[in-house]
Amino acid sequence: MSEPMRCREPAVGTVQIDNEHVRVTRWDFNPGAETGWHRHGWLYVVVPVHDGTLLVELPGGETMTAELKAGMSYTRGAGVEHNVVNGGTAPLSFVETELKAVPG
Repeated sequence: MSEPMRCREPAVGTVQIDNEHVRVTRWDFNPGAETGWHRHGWLYVVVPVHDGTLLVELPGGETMTAELKAGMSYTRGAGVEHNVVNGGTAPLSFVETELKAVPG
């Protein structure tokens, strides 16, 4: 998949663990920063480090927002293409754990 040209600052993804069972990545976003378009190959769990607002861009120009609360986890299935943007005015971080035993 060819990623569209970026107009936003990239978020910083730091892989903390990557083994045969899980990949754990901490994502740090300045206001307006984005992950870039991607698709998860496995079910994943997100644990916000900070409160904040995500703007999630979806194929076809659709968007949605998600309000994050520090320490309140959520999960998503594999396979949906998306771009995640810090839609707030403060830095934002979360830890994402992908479960390699649950492929998409």
